[in-house]
Amino acid sequence: MTSSTEVAIIGAGPVGLFAVFECGMLKMRCAVLDALDAVGGQCVALYPEKPIYDIPAYPRIAAAELIERLSEQVAPFQPAFHLGSEVVELARVADGGFRLATAAGTRLTTRAVIIAAGVGAFGPNRPPLPGIAEFEGKSVFYLVKRREDFRGKRVVIAGGGDSAVDWALSLAGVAERVIVVHRRAKFRAAPESAARLQRLAEEGTIDLVVPYQLHGVEGSGGALSHVVVADMAGETRRLPADALLAFFGLAMSLGPIAGWGLNLERNHIAVDPATGATSVPGIFAIGDIATYPGKLKLILAGFAEAAMAAHAIYPLVHPGEALHFEYSTTTGVPSLG
Repeated sequence: MTSSTEVAIIGAGPVGLFAVFECGMLKMRCAVLDALDAVGGQCVALYPEKPIYDIPAYPRIAAAELIERLSEQVAPFQPAFHLGSEVVELARVADGGFRLATAAGTRLTTRAVIIAAGVGAFGPNRPPLPGIAEFEGKSVFYLVKRREDFRGKRVVIAGGGDSAVDWALSLAGVAERVIVVHRRAKFRAAPESAARLQRLAEEGTIDLVVPYQLHGVEGSGGALSHVVVADMAGETRRLPADALLAFFGLAMSLGPIAGWGLNLERNHIAVDPATGATSVPGIFAIGDIATYPGKLKLILAGFAEAAMAAHAIYPLVHPGEALHFEYSTTTGVPSLG
């Protein structure tokens, strides 16, 4: 079965969701496609409970709450969501529009495409430990969805970057014990965060196990009992653990997007900063995946790009119709019914 829409948005992160709103305000119907099985992109997949401080009108908002508010904002426009499957094909069709296909078999035709895929396809770098797959998703995790899931547990955190340090600081207040394992004494996190981590270690609130690396996991039925670590000489220690959080960064790739004939610069899509237009007419890119001179990788910058792209797309969806710019205070939220 092939369905149709006026604008196809690839990426259901915050910028992709706001593009739905901006297109809806111009009375253009949208379909949203994402390889993840839920909306929110990195905000939900990687740091749902982390606060964001630079969203206008919100002095502080959790990433997951931002996605909730955006979802509420786009609801009147009833976008069609196609989640849990990567877009694997994008081709021009005879009428000048495009045909998209996903790995799950979804077929979609559209007048225009907005790529809001953030960093592209991403997934965690998994530690190469024998038998670790048995524990993944049960007691071994590569992201934290809910801080409360670790209340009263013995948590081993492996890594030396911002994610490892930030979650060590956050979970110190809820976990029974937090143990941080890193292969060197110096952490790559923000200096103030690293200093706070060191202070908590000196106070005995958390344990720093350095310089050590992950060596193995022990337990049964997906439940951890110990995490085995080794020092540089190969000497091992067994750390009692109910959960292991491994933060070794993300493997990022443009995936099929790289084969769509777009002008790329260092794994980003080069665009016209005034419209988000790519080198292929009818395809636009916004958010972190888009690049141009002076680009700022901020969510609020992506919001502005979404508005500009929507206005540039309008004549493709409504050829021959003049677009009279009006503020939302005048128009309200239009109905697409």
